[in-house]
Parts: sequence; structure tokens; C-alpha cells
Amino acid sequence: QGGESETFAKRAIESLVKKLKEKKDELDSLITAITTNGAHPSKCVTIQRTLDGRLQVAGRKGFPHVIYARLWRWPDLHKNELKHVKYCQYAFDLKCDSVCVNPYHYERVVSPGIGNLFVPLTAPSSMLVKDEYVHDYEGQPSLSSAEGHSVQTIQHPPSNRASTEPYSTPAMLAPTEASTTSTTNFPNIPVASTINLACSLAPEYWCSIAYFEMDVQVGETFKVPSSCPIVTVDGYVDPSGGDRFCLGQLSNVHRTEAIERARLHIGKGVQLECKGEGDVWVRCLSDHAVFVQSYYLDREAGRAPGDAVHKIYPSAYIKVGLSAAAGIGVDDLRRLCILRMSFVKGWGPDYPRQSIKETPCWIEIHLHRALQLLDEVLHTM
Repeated sequence: QGGESETFAKRAIESLVKKLKEKKDELDSLITAITTNGAHPSKCVTIQRTLDGRLQVAGRKGFPHVIYARLWRWPDLHKNELKHVKYCQYAFDLKCDSVCVNPYHYERVVSPGIGNLFVPLTAPSSMLVKDEYVHDYEGQPSLSSAEGHSVQTIQHPPSNRASTEPYSTPAMLAPTEASTTSTTNFPNIPVASTINLACSLAPEYWCSIAYFEMDVQVGETFKVPSSCPIVTVDGYVDPSGGDRFCLGQLSNVHRTEAIERARLHIGKGVQLECKGEGDVWVRCLSDHAVFVQSYYLDREAGRAPGDAVHKIYPSAYIKVGLSAAAGIGVDDLRRLCILRMSFVKGWGPDYPRQSIKETPCWIEIHLHRALQLLDEVLHTM
């Protein structure tokens, strides 16, 4: 939990819930924001500003918006890394009598030391880039605006942290508190997790992968059994099977020279890993970046679905999918079921190619666990 002890986290949550006791609509808004990971718009969640602006919890002082952003979004956050979203009316920096502590009313930014230029941060050491490079890491990325919003490609270089494990985020309530708090106090939480996820049997295949060249599927769809939680998709020619899908062996009579050239750079490709209830991680093993369309990453970056293309660099290891998230609506769950990934070439407003279907070699991944949960949600409606 990024240095935040369980006791501190629990005390901070108790303190906030107490302050919001008379503001049920704000408490509901906070719960909705957290249970949906900010997927739905939420109102300001305010507490009284103190004289020095800091909040004391369990004998420790800190800025309130930073404390709660650490608890629910970024455990390793530094106090100078937050910038409020435009629609937040009571943001800490606005110096109002009340302070908004809704963690989804703030973006994480890191200053690269160029005046007041801020780069929204979506993962450790992320940067926003506009240019597509022939060789990764050549030159410095150019940013097209101080706000960063006109830049469509979000860059995910490898983390410089030794650990490749994901950061854990505390739940809305500590376990003891959750067990004693009646759920009838929170009637407005939209929660898909009313389904007992643990009782759902895992599907026979956890994902299926289809390979495309431009807008044409090449070869059969490759199904990955649940007994193989890690699968590699590469450019080599071994017969595919089980935990390895080799794209080099697939033939296409309509293949152009440009596609052939791009395929040569797939190399070791990517590794997809299914963890826990169905969280999906990708590791780029290739010498070239891969470009990913992921609704989960869009949400993490505070973008509208499909609004960004995520450039994942060689050696980077990043979570790209979330199957069993609580509180996710049907439409959102449907979007979470599909990932698209292009090798070598990017697409979008910053590139000559406007759609992934214009890229030379790409894959579409269907996450069966997410599809299974979606089916169960639809059956309960």
C-alpha cells in the first residue's frame, strides 16, 4: 500500500466517512467513483479546509487530496504530483473554504522541469508522446500542448522499479469495517459484483487471439486454455500450440511488401499473462514497441474509451485488462472484454494510419472471463 499502513488507511477512511455523515449525496458520489474506478462522472467530495491546509490522521499530517489519492489510486504518489480536472469546483489549489478529496477529480502529473509543462502520468515513469519513432528511445518526445490533452498516444516505458508486481490499492472499507457495516446504508452503489465471482467456474479458455493484416484476419483464431496462464505471441515459425502463438508461420496471399517488412520486426513479440480473477498483464519482449487499445488503460489515464493509443515499450510490463472489477456497468464490461494490439506501427490522430485496421500486423484478444461475467450480469438483469 505504498507505505500507508493498514491502520492509517482505516483511520483515514473512518475520518472521511464521519465528515461526510451529513452529506449523503457526496458520500454516495465517493463510493460510486471508487467502485467504478472513475468510470462514471462524480461530484466533488468536500471536507473543511484547515488553517494550514493539512489534515491530521493517526498522528500524521498531510494534504487531504493527496492522502485519499494515495489510498485509492496511486500508493507511491508524491504531494506535488496532483493536478485537478477542469470540472472540479473545490480543488485543493482553488483555495476554497472546502477541499475536494474525490481521488478521481485529480490527475497525476510529473514535471519534466520545462517551465510549467505537466505530463499526465498513467503508470510509473509514463510520458505522453506524439512522434512515432523508427528506433525507440531516439530523441526526446515532443509534447503538443501544455495540457497534454491533444496528445493521443500515451507512452509506457519499462518501469525502473525492481519489482514487477502491481501496486495494491486498499479497498473502500477495511475488512473489519466492511463486515460490520450494513450494505443498506449504500443503496445507490451500482455493483456488478452482486454475482458471487468465486462461485463462477473459470472458462475452458481464458482468452482467444485473432491475427490480422490490415483488415483481414489471417489464420485461425488461437485459443489459450486456462491451464496456460501465460501465452507468448511472437513472429517465429514454430507450430503454435498451448502457450505459444507463432505468427511467422501464417501465410496470406494478399500480403504486401510493407506488411512483410513489418512482420520481420515482431521478433519475440509479447507475453500475455492472466492473474487472479482475470486481470491481464502484457510484457513487451520485442525490440520494438507495441501499440495497445485498452479500455482499462484509457480509464486509468482519465480518457474516454478509445480516446488514446497506448505505446508499450520493450521490456515494459503493464496491466492492460481487468475482468472481474466490482461496480462496472454492462457497457463498460463489454468494452473490457476486448484488447487490440499492433506490432511496430501505431495509429490514431498522431499517425498516418487512422485505425488499427490500417496497421500491417495486429492482434485482437477476447478475454473470456470478462465475457463470462458479462453474460452472468446480463442474465441477472
